[in-house]
Amino acid sequence: MVENLPVQSLQFKGLTIEGWSRAAVQSYWRIPELKLGFDLGASPWSFMGTQTFFVTHPHLDHLAGLPVYVARRRMMKMDPPTIYLPEEIVENTQRLLMAWQRLDRGRQVCNLVGVKPGDELELSREHVVTVFRTVHTVPSVGYIVWERRKKLKTEYQGLSGNQIRDLRLAGTEVTQEMRCPVICYCGDTAPAGLDNDPAVYQSQVLITEMTFFRPEHRKEKIHKFGHTHLDDLIERKDRFKNELIILGHFSTRYHDSQVRKALEKRLPSELQGRVHLWM
Repeated sequence: MVENLPVQSLQFKGLTIEGWSRAAVQSYWRIPELKLGFDLGASPWSFMGTQTFFVTHPHLDHLAGLPVYVARRRMMKMDPPTIYLPEEIVENTQRLLMAWQRLDRGRQVCNLVGVKPGDELELSREHVVTVFRTVHTVPSVGYIVWERRKKLKTEYQGLSGNQIRDLRLAGTEVTQEMRCPVICYCGDTAPAGLDNDPAVYQSQVLITEMTFFRPEHRKEKIHKFGHTHLDDLIERKDRFKNELIILGHFSTRYHDSQVRKALEKRLPSELQGRVHLWM
């Protein structure tokens, strides 16, 4: 396999979380077991086989890899991919792809699907994706992947198998759908975006940004430009019910060691053991 871009990998409860994220450089993620990815700031060769991507917003470090990804799949005779992205940017994204088609003289064939907060997207029998509003300088959304299962309704749990069969044959719905938020991906957002959906704090895995951490960086300016500071996460420490919190998208002005030292010094006990720094 060609390794043309950095990819970090983490295993968690049967899921493989892969990708890379650095502010103003590139962000790209995927979960192979779910057959989906998030953002396309660049296009690792190994990501080419993933057919469905959810894009949070149109900044270059989150979308610049789209024409490369689409072209490679066509070159390898793969089916056109499906790209979900904020509905406000679909038209201009299509224009971008058509410009690259004229430059490259290779067709840019993909299915662009506009989404808005509140949408629910059918992924498979077992999974759906919901969309929530994030807070950034351009149109932006976040995504939550839900696992869904059928569970016998409480009133029928004491019945025998034959009785349940008879109820089904009579047209009675004996099960109900149960959902669990598995993955939440926020992209770039001011902290208010985290608060826009309760499932952000309840998902098993939360992937979000922490672009800044130094105390001297003014949070009001950081929030104005649609980003999150370490202090914002500390202020919300009691809300995080997530089993794993992945923090990335660190400013390029920081060295990795500086980020680690800051977290070691300031991370509240409520979050220790659950935070993974993506660097």
